[in-house]
Amino acid sequence: MKRAVTLSALACLLAVTAAAPAASGAAPARKPAPAHGRQASALDTVPRRGVLRVCTTGDYRPFSYRDPGTGSYRGVDIDMARDLARSLDAEPRYVPSTWAGLVGDLSAGRCDIAMGGVSITLARARSVAFSEPTRTDGKTPIVRCADKDKYGTLEQIDRPGTTVIVNPGGTNEEFARAHIKHATLKVHPDNTTIFQEIIAGRADVMMTDASETRYQAKLHPELCSVHPDKPFTFSEKAYALPRGDHDFTAYVNQWVHLATHDGTYRKYENAWMGE
Repeated sequence: MKRAVTLSALACLLAVTAAAPAASGAAPARKPAPAHGRQASALDTVPRRGVLRVCTTGDYRPFSYRDPGTGSYRGVDIDMARDLARSLDAEPRYVPSTWAGLVGDLSAGRCDIAMGGVSITLARARSVAFSEPTRTDGKTPIVRCADKDKYGTLEQIDRPGTTVIVNPGGTNEEFARAHIKHATLKVHPDNTTIFQEIIAGRADVMMTDASETRYQAKLHPELCSVHPDKPFTFSEKAYALPRGDHDFTAYVNQWVHLATHDGTYRKYENAWMGE
């Protein structure tokens, strides 16, 4: 009888011992599932690639201008793009874009950042992120100097017999279509030659950012910027970034903050506006 009890106890002990690893090991054996679908930040991919891809229109002096003869880019934001790329151990590569396609090109991953006088708008902010602003701006008229006293207000501009010219796809066209109801609205496809249309008398007024009117008035003595210190609107310029890449956005924000406070951005802007 004693032998039977001993064997029974041994059998129970073996059963418990065999079951214990399975029970105790079940929880530790379940490892957290690896994260899937997270996109690598441009803060990491740009240095590895050695190239910062910059979408830019190349038609908006003094911020971004593509020389049709050489294909090279120049401007305030081209200088800034070079500095940003250098800070990431990379070289800038410029990706041609248009005002109508700029947000789409960035969202589709054709570039890492969009630069070149880009204005912050709520419509754009639904698809892309924006850096800290680089400068404030606003829409104001540029006209032949002989007409500078004729077109100081929207009421004076929006009259039958006046031709307002605008480049397509950006905030200039958006503003003009919202405010021009009686004057003739003429869409000119090439923003690099649009000011010649005013000089030649084929248009009377263009409403664009005050910074551009100042610059173009320096290039063309026949043209005058109308009250650039008191534009019709308030806006800010910044750099557009892929939505959701918080690490890269934080880095670019810090870089812009430093450049706009240590004199770097002002130096580039003064150099171009002084041409």
